Amino acid sequence: MRELSLNIMDIAQNSVRAEASEITIRSIEDTGAKTLTLEVEDNGKGMTEEQIASVTDPFFTTRTTRKVGLGVPLFKMAAEQTGGSFSITSTLGKGTLTAATFQTDSVDMTPLGDINATVSLLINSNPDMDIVFIRSVDDKSFTLDTKQMREMLGDVPLNNPDVALWINSFLEENEKELFGGIDQ
Repeated sequence: MRELSLNIMDIAQNSVRAEASEITIRSIEDTGAKTLTLEVEDNGKGMTEEQIASVTDPFFTTRTTRKVGLGVPLFKMAAEQTGGSFSITSTLGKGTLTAATFQTDSVDMTPLGDINATVSLLINSNPDMDIVFIRSVDDKSFTLDTKQMREMLGDVPLNNPDVALWINSFLEENEKELFGGIDQ
């Protein structure tokens, strides 16, 4: 994939298919160590040890609509190409954590892309799901939590156009703060 944010969307969609009610996405950048860690954690069905061992095989998929599953293998490859690492931990009935760490100074580093648009689309497409997005750069961070938003909004759905605009603005403004007012 051309952008890591697309990998995040693919893995989050796996969480949706695994009947998760909550997904947490973390983007953790350490500029001193020159690393970017991306994590997607869910409380879905989880996987067996066999599935965990097979999930990085592009010819393994639990989907019946196609015979290959490239999302996880490409995410793993992108991380390892930079000298980074990849892991999946899962427990049946409890959920899955997919994590990849990238060396950002590698010539093979895939751009993060528009992670804000990915998170916004995920929320808009799954308005009843609890989605937590945590983004940090060094010692600065922000969190967007749809459960808290739902409590404040009452009956107004998260995919209401005005709410979607507010989410986009919140993500953009907080991203600018993380990077010292500079657009990414």
